[in-house]
Amino acid sequence: MPTYQTLLYELADGVLTVTLNRPDVYNAFNEQMKKEMNDALKEAEKDPNVRCVVIRGAGDKAFCSGQDLKEHAGGKRLLKESLEKSYNPMIRKMRTMGKPIIGMINGVAAGAGCSLALACDMRIMSSTAKLIEVFIRIGLVPDSGSHWFLSRLVGMAKAFEYAATGRDISAEEAERVGLVNKVVPSDKLEEETMSLAKKFAQAPTKSIGLIKRTLNKALSSDLNTILDYEACIQQIASETEDHREGVKAFLEKRPANFQGR
Repeated sequence: MPTYQTLLYELADGVLTVTLNRPDVYNAFNEQMKKEMNDALKEAEKDPNVRCVVIRGAGDKAFCSGQDLKEHAGGKRLLKESLEKSYNPMIRKMRTMGKPIIGMINGVAAGAGCSLALACDMRIMSSTAKLIEVFIRIGLVPDSGSHWFLSRLVGMAKAFEYAATGRDISAEEAERVGLVNKVVPSDKLEEETMSLAKKFAQAPTKSIGLIKRTLNKALSSDLNTILDYEACIQQIASETEDHREGVKAFLEKRPANFQGR
């Protein structure tokens, strides 16, 4: 199992928990953390023992506050290069990984940290946490996929509001507008998140991966294209061991024992 300087990488019962571990700076991304996060996602993708991924922040104040602005203070920052080499591959890997990813939003998720949260398949949020598209506060624009996620999750008008004002989005509002799946008291966040993660870890993993793949395609396709695509994807799903186990369990009137194959 890999070890990192800025992340905790813990696998138990099919659930991989990746903890952003720089609590003294609200789990902000530095160059080391970006490199390690990309590596951790690659490891998670190829490890058959990983059936679900949970991303969280260390401590109780922050999920991730985005880029560590102090790291390159006073020097010229090549933001385009940073996005192309670090953040964009991270977001792409999350969206194409054939496994469910849950964001456990335990505190503030701002800037690229907000984008990281939105890139997860599901988000469980503490009632005391908040999301902030903070970029505009320093004269920048949202990146790491935030334009794409926001416009699809909440519509153009609300997406513009969040991006252009950079105001805090409370947990209650985030749940109401569809930015997160569920809000729970902070002392119940880990319990609720891990309960969901363990259910996913016992689910037919390849089918979940195919669902992610098809939903991504559906966002930019017409109905006829998706009908044809679903037919192909369904054929792939029907040839998995988990499908055979699911049918057998149904006929035998017992719970299915999916292995993620």
